[in-house]
Amino acid sequence: MTLAEAREVAAQEPAPRPAVPPRRPGGWQQARRRDWPLYTFAIAPLIFLAIFRYLPMLGNVIAFRRFRPGGNIFGDEWVGTLYVDMFIHDPAFWNVFTNTVIIGGMTLVVCFPLPIILALMLNEVRRTHFKKIVQSISYLPHFLSVVIVVGMVYQLLSLQGTVNQITEALGGDAVSFLQKPEWFRFIYVASEAWQTVGWGTILYLAALTAVDDGLYEASRIDGANRWQQTWHVTLPGIRPTMVTLLILNIGNFLNVGFEKVLLLYNPMTYSTGDVISTYLYRVGLVSNNLSYAAAIGLFQAIIGFAMVMSANFISRRLVGTSLW
Repeated sequence: MTLAEAREVAAQEPAPRPAVPPRRPGGWQQARRRDWPLYTFAIAPLIFLAIFRYLPMLGNVIAFRRFRPGGNIFGDEWVGTLYVDMFIHDPAFWNVFTNTVIIGGMTLVVCFPLPIILALMLNEVRRTHFKKIVQSISYLPHFLSVVIVVGMVYQLLSLQGTVNQITEALGGDAVSFLQKPEWFRFIYVASEAWQTVGWGTILYLAALTAVDDGLYEASRIDGANRWQQTWHVTLPGIRPTMVTLLILNIGNFLNVGFEKVLLLYNPMTYSTGDVISTYLYRVGLVSNNLSYAAAIGLFQAIIGFAMVMSANFISRRLVGTSLW
C-alpha cells in the first residue's frame, strides 16, 4: 500500500469518540446528605439577602403609584409613568445626574488603578519589616468612619485649617476650599483615594502570590528586566482579578458615596457636589415625595444593571474573563 492510499484509508475511518467522564455516584443528593452541616452556614446569608435585598424590591412599585404617608405601602392609585416624566423633564435632576457621572468617573479613573500600582510596588519590596509597615499605614484609613475622615478634611481645608496656615506662612492668601464649587470634586476624590487605596491592595497582593515563579525565571533567562517582567508576567497574572473588580466598580458607577457627599457639601457647592443619592434624600425624605424618589432610584438601578451587563459582555469577548 502506498502512502497516498494509506492516507485515504485513514481519512475514511471515523474519528474516535471522546471519552465520557464517569458520573459521580450519588450526585447532589449524596453531597447534600454528606455535607449538610456546611450548607446550614448559607441559611443566615440567604435570609439576610431575601429580607434586606430582594424583599425591598417590591417597593419599586410606588414609582408608578401615588404614595401618601399613612396610606397603602404600595401606593394608593396608579399613575403610570407620571413620575418618570417628571424627572426626565426636570433640569435639576439632569444637573445632579451630570455631577454623579463626573464624580463617579473621576473616582473610577483615580481610585481603580492606584491599588494596582501600590500592590505592584509592595510586591517589589524585599524587606519584609518595611513592607509590613507600609501596608499597615496604607490600610489604616479604611477603618476610620466617614465622619472622622470628613472631620479631618475640615481641619485641613477650612479657612483656619492646616493648609491655609501653611499658605499664609508662605505669603499666600487663605482659600475657602470647602465653599468653592470648583474644588469639591477634587476634595471628594482625593479623600476617597486616601481612604480606600490601601485596602484595595489586599486582593491584588493575594492575586500576585498565585503568579507562577517559573514565569519570572523564564523571562529572566530571556533577558527581560523588572519592568518587562511586570508588564508581560505580573499584569497578565492578575488580569482576572483586575477585570472582576473593574466590572464591580462599573456597577457602582452612579452610587457615589452618600454619607461623604452629604457631610462635605453645602448649599454653596450644590452646583458641582449634589449627586443622585443626596438629591433622593432631599426629595424623598426631606420633601416627603417618596414616589418621585423611587422613580429616580429605579432609573439609577436600571442604568447600573445595564452597565454591569455591558462591561461583563465586553470583557468576556475581548479579554476572556468575566463574572459569569
